[in-house]
Amino acid sequence: MKVERFEDILAWQKARDLAKKIYGQFGNCKDYGFRDQIQRAVVSIMNNIAEGFGRKSNLEFKQFLYIAKGSCGEVRSMLYLAKDILLLDENMFSEFLTETEVISKMLSNFIKKL
Repeated sequence: MKVERFEDILAWQKARDLAKKIYGQFGNCKDYGFRDQIQRAVVSIMNNIAEGFGRKSNLEFKQFLYIAKGSCGEVRSMLYLAKDILLLDENMFSEFLTETEVISKMLSNFIKKL
């Protein structure tokens, strides 16, 4: 199946969903530096998928997927910090961590197919 729009890419859909959840979870966080960093990183996942897709070149798309994967790792790292400084409880941490791992695996598989 040929993907016609980046909105059809499952990894982008999952990244968008995660971004909404992260914004909801940390929207009122008073640690503005932390909040800004995790929000920018999570948005970077979906935006790099979209931007890479828009380049219409598999080579460039692959590069942007690698960047998205890196941003996913950054979000995962920030989640550990959020748990450590008590901004996240264990349940939310586990849920978000699992989502980042799923997205990262999807991006890896997509990269392999390109």
